[in-house]
Amino acid sequence: MKGGDKMKKKGFTLIELLVVIAIIGLLSTLAVVALNSAREKARDAKRVADIKQIQTALELYYNDNTDTGYPVATGTLGSGDYGCLGTGGWEATGADCGSSPYMALVPTDPQASSNYAYESAGGEEYEITFVLEGTTGGLDAGTHVASEAGIE
Repeated sequence: MKGGDKMKKKGFTLIELLVVIAIIGLLSTLAVVALNSAREKARDAKRVADIKQIQTALELYYNDNTDTGYPVATGTLGSGDYGCLGTGGWEATGADCGSSPYMALVPTDPQASSNYAYESAGGEEYEITFVLEGTTGGLDAGTHVASEAGIE
């Protein structure tokens, strides 16, 4: 080797490393945004499925109790005194709720910040209020009401 030859260094320059890191950061951000959107859609799909399940249990209850109708109550489903749909209406959550012929445990909203609200004053009609985060199954984002007539 001659003394004037320079040794060639192998590796990446600082600019190349910064460009690669920026690209990775951008892709990571896009993945997180897409994941959050998928989670929102999953929560909304669970809400709609929960409401349909509750409606089915209420119709079964109504068919067995045509003299009294739907359970007369007002409150938040899945918490406090509205834990499960038993033979006597809404009953407190407990170990004995598993024997309910209608619904052992009323589902709660997937987010703790909101819940399903049930209301039935006379037993002939009921309303379940719930909130969707986005558009799901033809329902827009926002507050919706499910009743014996369906979901609005």
